[in-house]
Amino acid sequence: MSHSRPFYVAFAPLQGYTGAIYRQAHHLCAGGVDEYYTPFLRIERDAVRGKDLRDVAPAACEGVPTVPQVIANGGDEFARLCDALQGQGWNRIDLNMGCPFPMQVRAGRGCGLLQHRERVEEIRREMLRRSDVAFSVKMRLGQESETEGEAIMSIVNAMPLLHVTLHPRLGRQQYKGEADRDAFIRFAQRCQHPMVYNGDLTEVSQHEWDALHIKGVMLGRGLLARPWMLCERDPQEVVGEMHALIYRHATTRLCGDSQILAHLHAFWEYLDIPHRLKKPIMKATTLSRYNEAVANYTKKIS
Repeated sequence: MSHSRPFYVAFAPLQGYTGAIYRQAHHLCAGGVDEYYTPFLRIERDAVRGKDLRDVAPAACEGVPTVPQVIANGGDEFARLCDALQGQGWNRIDLNMGCPFPMQVRAGRGCGLLQHRERVEEIRREMLRRSDVAFSVKMRLGQESETEGEAIMSIVNAMPLLHVTLHPRLGRQQYKGEADRDAFIRFAQRCQHPMVYNGDLTEVSQHEWDALHIKGVMLGRGLLARPWMLCERDPQEVVGEMHALIYRHATTRLCGDSQILAHLHAFWEYLDIPHRLKKPIMKATTLSRYNEAVANYTKKIS
């Protein structure tokens, strides 16, 4: 990736995959990312999820440029989540208005929030009350229609934001079909904040984006598939070193083969490696068989 000007690259969050140990491993072994966004913090059973708070604890994120992300259905949830993060010392927060998963949408969060203009306005006012926090927003075009994003554009423009990350799909599409880059351009022309593009990126070519005058890009599944994408290191070295760190963490922090393997399998699931080599690893039901499968993979690619 060549730079004719500063170009921002972010690692998108993915629940169950990009937890603190994965972010640490990628930053240490591959890098090339300006900021790592965390899976969203949420309110569950009328409290901020403890698991989410542990994932963004300062000790878990030390040395890694991290942006905690929150998901909320209005001003009250947003305020409680911001309070929890600021209580840990955070002064940088991203708001998720793009999660397409039905459970969150039905609760009025993620893409579901895009359908409630008055709740987005509540959040804007809450942002203004927190002048010591740098905010950003990640969103989609709408849940059911592009007009939903258009309807809240004036509120988004009035938010104190570093940038807006847009995934140009509707929520109801989830990840089906193609990301609509023409819709991204239409949105960017009306948005008064710097723009970050997210959606179906498998490589980073700054030249392709310079004409759009955007701040940068956010990579998600493409970077999970090829974590070596942004560095000049040998892919197998990156995979091996990242796996070693994640394996050590899993086997020292988790209990029982099933819990450990669930964590380890997540590392391999998106990796762009031959299916015939990945299949035995993913099918392993005991840690001993898993270790054999990984050793066989390493032997065959070395």
